[in-house]
Amino acid sequence: MLLSRSAVEELYTRRIDRYGSFIAAFQSPQGTQALLQRSHLLRAGLRVLDAGCGFGMVTFAFLAALRERNLHYETIDAFDLTAAMLARFHSELETRGVSRVQLQQADVLALDTLPPSWTNYDLIISASMLEYLPKRDLPRALAGLSARLTPDGHMVVIITRKTPETRVLIDWWWHANGIPRTNCCALSPKQGSETRYSSAFPDVTSG
Repeated sequence: MLLSRSAVEELYTRRIDRYGSFIAAFQSPQGTQALLQRSHLLRAGLRVLDAGCGFGMVTFAFLAALRERNLHYETIDAFDLTAAMLARFHSELETRGVSRVQLQQADVLALDTLPPSWTNYDLIISASMLEYLPKRDLPRALAGLSARLTPDGHMVVIITRKTPETRVLIDWWWHANGIPRTNCCALSPKQGSETRYSSAFPDVTSG
């Protein structure tokens, strides 16, 4: 059963430390970094939006992927529904000395609350956030994000693959919805109707 937006915020405020342990156990940061490093999406001077950023897992994975290629970004904007997550993210940015990252509390279904300058992104990345939306709201959320891309921008959506194991962990513990397919990541160009699905995260347990 999907939670209300306020209930999602309350859940992640209460379980913020458990969520950190959860994604660490599943090597989500390493998987996200490997996915980005093996993609064609990284280049110098990117404007990036981290949609549903939590406490910054995707942003820090993106930064690590850039470092591996000796690339630099122009700016990163990030929003999340949960204030506690954003506070944790802000603290980690300061600890790591990371600059040019702007944070904002916002709902993906109310993107008009974001600053007017938050547009024209080369890359939008969203990990797990869309799993908390009713199916009827997914087109509106995706359209709202896509509208903030440059004409040749790309959007990467990471969604939990639904298996018997994740059904227990994601559906019951985190009250989210996975997808019943073998793929977990969608790379969508702004132009055209094709959505290309990749397989699960690259193997990060060896090498």
